[in-house]
Amino acid sequence: MAQQPVFDQDGEQQVDREFIDDVTDAAEREAAHRERGTSRPITVVGNPVLHQECKDVTAFDDELAQLIDDMFASQRTAEGVGLAANQIGVDLKVFVYDCMDDTGVRHVGAVCNPVLDELPAERRVLDDSNEGCLSVPGAYAELARPDYAVVRGRNAKGEPIAVEGTGYFARCLQHETDHLYGYLYIDRLSKRDRKDALKQMAEREPRYPVVAND
Repeated sequence: MAQQPVFDQDGEQQVDREFIDDVTDAAEREAAHRERGTSRPITVVGNPVLHQECKDVTAFDDELAQLIDDMFASQRTAEGVGLAANQIGVDLKVFVYDCMDDTGVRHVGAVCNPVLDELPAERRVLDDSNEGCLSVPGAYAELARPDYAVVRGRNAKGEPIAVEGTGYFARCLQHETDHLYGYLYIDRLSKRDRKDALKQMAEREPRYPVVAND
């Protein structure tokens, strides 16, 4: 994530290089991925691939690049802000995102083999906003998550990266990382709230193509 500009005494901009710049040319980068990609249907709750930990990405090659392009295309078709590979039936630890933070800044990127940082107690300020999921279409529920997150992993070339998010974007980073370890957001709800979310899903038609659970 790009930091707010900080200038030294000589007027030179200082850059925190710990986190990637996923803001610059966000729209152009997303469009390029999407135009190269092919949209795929979304897997929904109950599909086995969503309920198990995915395999680590070990080959950072053209096949991975094509998968990422397809994920951006699929995400746009479904009008989502984040998508994990198992949501299009691929058993690999990679997710993409195209998400605004709470200040209205757009973040676009892809993370392979993500791991969330453990936050110190003073950074664990919980936000209990509504959350939804493309794999639980039409359902929403309040879920408390930290309003700040850092995820570390690799980019499409295999280079180490770290992504920082606040507010809604922090929720997105946590949600997508959960997917790749076999968790849906409804798994973190009470039994009553989970039942209500599944009822919402059953009562509404998906607005995008999904894979039926036969």
